[in-house]
Amino acid sequence: MGVVWARIGSLLPARDDLAAMVRQPRRDLTAGLTVAIVALPLALGFGISSGLGAAAGLATAVVAGALAAVFGGSGLQVSGPTGAMTVVLVPIVHQYGASGVLTVGLMAGVILIGLAVARAGRYMAFVPASVVEGFTLGIACVIGLQQIPAALGVATPEGDQVAVVAGRAVVDFVRDPHWASIAIAVLVAAAILVGGRIRPTVPVSILAIVAVTLGVELSGLDVVRIGALPEGLAAPSLGFLELSSMWTLAGPALAVAALAALESLLSAAVADGMGVNHKHDPDRELFGQGIANLVAPLFGGVPATGAIARTAVNVRSGAGSRLAALVHAVVLAVIVYTAAPLVAHIPLAALAGVLLATSVRMVEVGSVRAMARATRSDALVLVLTAIATLALDLVRAVILGLIVAGALALRAVARSARLRQMPLHPDLPGDHTAEERALLDEHIVAYRIDGPLLFAAHRFLLELSEVADVSVVVLRMSTVSAIDASGALVLKDAIGKLQHRGILVLVSGIRPGHQRPLAALDVITELRAADHVFEHTSEAIAAARAHLHDAEILPVS
Repeated sequence: MGVVWARIGSLLPARDDLAAMVRQPRRDLTAGLTVAIVALPLALGFGISSGLGAAAGLATAVVAGALAAVFGGSGLQVSGPTGAMTVVLVPIVHQYGASGVLTVGLMAGVILIGLAVARAGRYMAFVPASVVEGFTLGIACVIGLQQIPAALGVATPEGDQVAVVAGRAVVDFVRDPHWASIAIAVLVAAAILVGGRIRPTVPVSILAIVAVTLGVELSGLDVVRIGALPEGLAAPSLGFLELSSMWTLAGPALAVAALAALESLLSAAVADGMGVNHKHDPDRELFGQGIANLVAPLFGGVPATGAIARTAVNVRSGAGSRLAALVHAVVLAVIVYTAAPLVAHIPLAALAGVLLATSVRMVEVGSVRAMARATRSDALVLVLTAIATLALDLVRAVILGLIVAGALALRAVARSARLRQMPLHPDLPGDHTAEERALLDEHIVAYRIDGPLLFAAHRFLLELSEVADVSVVVLRMSTVSAIDASGALVLKDAIGKLQHRGILVLVSGIRPGHQRPLAALDVITELRAADHVFEHTSEAIAAARAHLHDAEILPVS
């Protein structure tokens, strides 16, 4: 138990976190304010989409956003309700009601804390860079397409596929154009992209939103606005399921925890790529998300994750520490209680412009180009992950990218093995005449197997089967790095074919760890019984020489 508490203590905030928060407070405050303005309509929308209402979305953004900022492992991450989580929550609401969602959030929080204590976050390091890059590219496209309806000034059409929804929005716009909304979105996006490049320290996004909102109010343009906000954060009369009923939610809780872990860690990895000299702690990130999901339901909030779009806005707005994410949560709370009437006048097209600019700035063209040019496998994984993220969802996209990347990597490793013919002279025992050396070279051939002997080892069968007519083949296996059942069976087949041709097969240098698969599949059972397995190659060649003497191929010394 003491080990567990010590592990939890290592996951708590440290002095370095506080030191980072006071280095550039002005930039963090500006970034936090920018993210809060962008996060406000998203929190409202995702709360409503989940089925628990706008207040639940706001409670999640404020409570989970603040706790994840303090306890999380990324100084740039912004957490809150997300679209991916909403998709998972809707069936839970339909089956178990609001109480079921809050209970699932608590259970998911406990699971995430357990994963952090078990150091499960370190396995995120095994996600290939091509998967992360493809995921980032796909998410940037998703974020951009999601803004099309608001940028065109039309109601968001129904549908699950963002590309289809965006296409329907374009059709609706053609039927009834709203040029003012397009102008607002384009002006805000252009101001952020151009202004951020010219004056990166100036809060261009906030200034653009304020300017556009004032212009719309003064001109009386008819555009869609954020609208009235709910009063306060507390969700009315939402409770939890009884303890006896919680076991039925174990499956949904695991799904929510898995999604929260995957989305948060990927978002943190994307933030590392967008930031400068920043590296997140995956275990601390899981711990922070666990704390956030454990507490947010107590305030009526839904399960939360790291939010990629808001995190990207945070980084591109100049955030340098977790102070920005903390400010974002505080500003949201202040807005709800004091400035809700003012925020209600902000045009949705202006926020669409902010996120359109963010989606453009998320993609590092040079990095994508370099990854695509690295290897064909990297290019394939990058493109496949990006398309899957756009067409499916982030969980299935990442899983698909990992499967393909793993298969390609395993294929490359398996095909890296080599079969090399080696000279006999270094391992010949004793002194030999030139005539005897020539006879040995003529009748004995030694091969060294380098690398892993895995499922793609069928090439060895072809190479060994084509060995010229010799009397003895010595297989040197001291440099074999790994053996699986498929490789062992291929080796067994190759040895059998050589023996069928009347060639004596001797094996040397089998590593201790490789004895088990070879023995289990009877690869070396008969060879060992005939004393044809040796520890050193020199011993095998001495046995081959003795065999040639017995066969009267070599003259008796």
